[in-house]
Amino acid sequence: MEPHIPTRQEAYDLLREFNTTDKALKHALTVEAAMRYLAGKRGGDVEQWGVVGLIHDLDFERFPDEHCTKTAEILTERGWPAELVRAAASHGWGICSDVEPRSDMEKTLFAVDELTGLVTACALVRPTKSVMDLEARSVMKKWKQKQFAAGVNREVIRKGADLLGVELTALIDDVILALRAAAGPLGLAGADK
Repeated sequence: MEPHIPTRQEAYDLLREFNTTDKALKHALTVEAAMRYLAGKRGGDVEQWGVVGLIHDLDFERFPDEHCTKTAEILTERGWPAELVRAAASHGWGICSDVEPRSDMEKTLFAVDELTGLVTACALVRPTKSVMDLEARSVMKKWKQKQFAAGVNREVIRKGADLLGVELTALIDDVILALRAAAGPLGLAGADK
């Protein structure tokens, strides 16, 4: 029997089952936006990539010490396709998972997970509080300030760009464009929007 490919609504409902904080939900939505955008650009399945972006941190709020492992267990128990389970587990490669990103979807998730946090932080400190006027050069200036968004693992982002075979600034541009496309729902359209 073919595994059921979850819909976005099913993925979102599952995300809500395991996550309640605004921070966790917003992060999932920003990663989803980046994954959808890059799937379109890189010839991937937009729905599958988006679903993986939504649920990649499914276990983090409830099971932080079992991050990635618990997500894989939950998704497997619920009959999710092996490729989506593997993709979700691979985003923690070298940190909390030994699943190395191999597919384009996995490499993209690995690359954008931390980067969406950095881009969001950069947008929110702007006078406009918006991603709409944010440029990659501004993100790169903040990149060099290690105390800014100190929780963002810059080495993971760089490693992700290398895995994808793209320049770091090009990846930053793509994430900015992805978040611009979803700025309203993500709260990144500006202070007066």
